[in-house]
Amino acid sequence: MTLRIVESPREMRKLAETLRAEGKTLGFVPTMGALHEGHLSLVRASRGECQVTVASIFVNPTQFGPQEDFERYPRTFERDRELLEREGCEFLFAPNRAALYPEGFATAVRVERMTDRLCGASRPSFLPGVTLVVAKLFNLVRPHIAFFGQKDYQQCLVVRRMAEDLDFGVEVRMCPIVREADGLAMSSRNRYLSVTERTQARVLVRALVEANRAYLSGERSAERLIDSMRDVLETVPQARVDYVEVMDAGTLERLNRIEGKAAALLALNLGETRLIDNHILGEALDY
Repeated sequence: MTLRIVESPREMRKLAETLRAEGKTLGFVPTMGALHEGHLSLVRASRGECQVTVASIFVNPTQFGPQEDFERYPRTFERDRELLEREGCEFLFAPNRAALYPEGFATAVRVERMTDRLCGASRPSFLPGVTLVVAKLFNLVRPHIAFFGQKDYQQCLVVRRMAEDLDFGVEVRMCPIVREADGLAMSSRNRYLSVTERTQARVLVRALVEANRAYLSGERSAERLIDSMRDVLETVPQARVDYVEVMDAGTLERLNRIEGKAAALLALNLGETRLIDNHILGEALDY
């Protein structure tokens, strides 16, 4: 089937209602474009489980702060379209800014508590911008299942909380991180890195590997696991660390001692590029 591009929100909603009336199960992969293997793995997950897959491409201005990279964020629409068509995606929703945020738009969608830490602390506009645009996309695409990547761990949990609290009737599925051969988590922003920075960026996964090794050896102190990651990050003095945390994997509450499922989460800047990564402690991570 040829990929069908839909630009109008009204057309997208009508199409979704028709597909649901026909009894089709809709899978949805929301993106900002500049697609890579991580995004395509989400499309494959949707294709494997749902009868119809819709992807969206929209570089969402509300989740970028004043000094962030909205203007230079990579936009590769034709390449993205070709990749989605090759994967068998049926529909691409590609609205413009005015279609989603018309003149006079004045609504906010916020999730409390879970958004005041990690990326929410250093990028205060980011998560409210995500919940706003995803709420709109859920209303227009009306998916049964939405597929998100684990790399954006906090974002995924926040969107899941929003979907549950507001009764969207959408299952928010978190899919595994897709990594480069050396372990760097795939990201559209990786293309900003210089050759030297690309080599240095591997420090993220090295720090996670060290924390995971300590956890598997019996360490349960969150503070000592955090220290083990900081020790690795300090081997790259050019890296400006935003946060290093070990948190409850379901609630993102800070921990003293790990007794249940926990996530290690990192964010740092190399040059002008902000990178994030995470790992569920105890799961395999061999790099």
